[in-house]
Amino acid sequence: MGQSANERRESPQEAKAMAKYLRTSPQKLNLVAQTIRGKNAGRALTDLEFSNRRIAQDVRKVLQSAIANAENNHGLDVDKLYVAEAYVGKSITMKRWRARARGRAAKIMKPFSRLTVVVREQGAEPKKPKAKTAAPKKAAPKKEEAPKTEAKKETAKKAPAKKAPAKKAAAKKTTDKTPAKKTAAKKSTAKKADKE
Repeated sequence: MGQSANERRESPQEAKAMAKYLRTSPQKLNLVAQTIRGKNAGRALTDLEFSNRRIAQDVRKVLQSAIANAENNHGLDVDKLYVAEAYVGKSITMKRWRARARGRAAKIMKPFSRLTVVVREQGAEPKKPKAKTAAPKKAAPKKEEAPKTEAKKETAKKAPAKKAPAKKAAAKKTTDKTPAKKTAAKKSTAKKADKE
């Protein structure tokens, strides 16, 4: 009753490798990953070997791993491989502190990153999933237009006549209440003044 194996997420002409805890920020790692995207695998290895950035050597190892996976696990031709995708994500962040003036402490954040490199054989494009199309809507049967326009005109004439009295009645109610309150307030103040 074991769990069934996950389906392969890449196409048959692809292979990938991943590194989870690279000790650099995602922003710096992305600068290196940007230099190899879309390049031939051999050319990308050469560029990474002579790069001045420290993290380039770790990126090179991941790319070598992806090439080895393509050759050994999936039987792809190494000479036809190119870097189809190289994307970066966040990983854990170590939190440290540094002593500052007056007994305070300042945060030091040490971010880690993850890198995924996908290599693909040239001439083999990945299959895109087909988008589901919605069923065409059925057109409603059309009725004669002349009776509709006449009915609309009649309702338009009747509707304002009904709405107008309702508004006036509401206005009368509000006006009736306000003077009563004012007169009651005046009488109570007058009574207080007489008692004094």
